[in-house]
Amino acid sequence: MIEFSCPHCGKSFVMSDEFAGRTGRCKQCGTTLVVPASSPETLLKVIIHPPQELLPAADKPRDPGPALERPQPDFKRTSLRERRLTAEAAQVQAVFGNFPLIQILKITGNPPELYQVQYNIRGLVRDAQGRPAPVERHVIEIQLTREYPRQSPKCKMLTPIFHPNIEPAAICVGDHWTASERLVDLIVRIGEMISFQTYNIKSPLDGEAAMWADLHHDRLPIDHRNLQPAEPDGHHK
Repeated sequence: MIEFSCPHCGKSFVMSDEFAGRTGRCKQCGTTLVVPASSPETLLKVIIHPPQELLPAADKPRDPGPALERPQPDFKRTSLRERRLTAEAAQVQAVFGNFPLIQILKITGNPPELYQVQYNIRGLVRDAQGRPAPVERHVIEIQLTREYPRQSPKCKMLTPIFHPNIEPAAICVGDHWTASERLVDLIVRIGEMISFQTYNIKSPLDGEAAMWADLHHDRLPIDHRNLQPAEPDGHHK
């Protein structure tokens, strides 16, 4: 049996192992949920069909059976943070698994805490003369610290970048971070920063890039494409 809670409203769910990796919506607040895996092997088997336990009450079987109310004792020893990390890893794989603009290169840790993400979108780097030049491949690293989700993840570039709010050692995501934000949404938001769909020149990490953006705002964004992939239910957020 798998026991987990909605990271947004705290609603508890209990279901059998066969539903691991499936998605649905919390019947209390509507948040998209991924049933966490009970083992790393199960985590890789993501099945995109909402389980009965997460469907509206009218669509549920009248008698789900008493076994759904009995969680395994060893699962109770798993912390709420670990459950969230496991669920988010499954969700990230489900959402970006077939999305060409954003690819998940690596997920590391048990529970998963380190991500490498590649963006196949247009952004800017400095050329040999120090001038901004377009490039269409960017790789970042996202580290979920012990304070996550109370504190924002640590994000950094693994490839060069020219952006007011990004430097090699840091991507400025903390100003807009809330504990309820999904990792999926953060990954999309960083892509929007790289493509200059969003940027802030008032408190820059790179003053030269901020000045350039201020003088050339008519050229922005660098990439206009929608970076929000379809959710597992087939709809955009």
